[in-house]
Amino acid sequence: MNFGQQILFFFGALGVFNGFIISIYLLAFKKPLSATSAFLGLFLLSLCLKISKSFIFYFYPDLPGIYIQIGILFSSWVGPSLFYFIKSASGLSQKNLTIAKCTYAFWTGAIIAVSLIAPYDSYPGLWNDYVWTIVAAQFTIYNILSAWLLKPTFIKVLKREQLPTTEKLLLSVFIANLIVPLAFKLPIFSFFNGYCISGALFFSLALYLNTLLFMSKRRGENLLSGKTEAVRYANKKINEQQAVALTTKLDRIISEGALYKNPDLKLNDLASKMGISGHQLSQLLNDNLGKSFAAYINEYRVNEACQMIAKQQHVKLEAIGYEVGFNSKSTFYSTFKKHKNTTPTLYKEQLSVIVVS
Repeated sequence: MNFGQQILFFFGALGVFNGFIISIYLLAFKKPLSATSAFLGLFLLSLCLKISKSFIFYFYPDLPGIYIQIGILFSSWVGPSLFYFIKSASGLSQKNLTIAKCTYAFWTGAIIAVSLIAPYDSYPGLWNDYVWTIVAAQFTIYNILSAWLLKPTFIKVLKREQLPTTEKLLLSVFIANLIVPLAFKLPIFSFFNGYCISGALFFSLALYLNTLLFMSKRRGENLLSGKTEAVRYANKKINEQQAVALTTKLDRIISEGALYKNPDLKLNDLASKMGISGHQLSQLLNDNLGKSFAAYINEYRVNEACQMIAKQQHVKLEAIGYEVGFNSKSTFYSTFKKHKNTTPTLYKEQLSVIVVS
C-alpha cells in the first residue's frame, strides 16, 4: 500500500474497530441490558463485520473466501437488527422477541448450510449471483419495514415539528444505515479510491456523529438508558392522547408477560421495560389513572386471583395468593377485600352457591 492508501486504511479501520468496541459494550457490559441496547449492539456488530468483508476485499483480494461467507452471514443480520432496534423503542412483546430470535437462527443456519455445501472458493458465482442477491433483498425489505415504523417521525419532519431526542436518534441511525450501503454502490461516492473504502469511511463518519448524538446529555436522558423524552413530564401532566398510548402499552407489557406475578416487581423495572423513566410512569399512574403503582399492580393480581378461584376450586386460597404475586397471606386477604369488598373465602363460597343453584 502507498501512503495515501495507508491513511485511508487507518481511518476506515478505526471506525470499524470502534464500532466493534461499542457493540461489545452494548451486548456484554451495559447494565441494565435493554432490548434497545441489545439490538443496537447486534446492528453495529453485524454492520462492522459486513464492512470488514468489503474492506478486506479492497486491500487483500487474494485471501480465502471464507471471510466473504462470514461477511454475508452477518449482512443478513443488519436488516433485522435495524428493524427490531427501532421497534424496541416503542416496546417489544415476548412474541416479537421470539420472532426476532427465530429470524437470526434461520438466516444463520441457512447461510452456514450453504457455506458447508458450496463454499465461496468453489462456487463464487452462486454466492455473488444468488446468495448475496437474496440477502440484499432481505435488507431492502427490512429497511422498508423500518421506514414504516418511522412514518410518524417522517411526518413530523415534513411538518417541521420539533422531534423528541429519541426520534432524532432513531432517525439518525436509519439514515446512516442507508448512506453506508449507498457509499458502496453509487459512483458519486467512489472518490476515495473505490467504492469499498468509501463505504468504510462513511461508516466511520456516521458512527462518530451518532455516538455524539447518543451520548448527548442536553436533556439528561438518552435512548440507551431505557428512557424516552416523549414528554417533559417533570413540570406538566401527560396529555390525554399520550396517556392513552402509554396506558395501552403498559397494559400490554404487564399482561403478555404476567409481570404482576413477580412479588418483587419494582416501578423502575416496569418503566425500563416500557422505555420511559420511573418518574414518567409514576406520573402516568398517579395523575392520569389516579392510582398508585401498588394499587395498579394489585388490581391485576386480584383479578387473576378471582379467575383462579373460579376455575381451580380445589386449590388453597393461600397458594393462589402466592401464585398471583402476593408475598404473604395477610397482604393477599387485605388487598382482595379492599378491591372486592369481600374476603377470598367469602368470594369462593359465593361462587359455590351460584354453581349449586
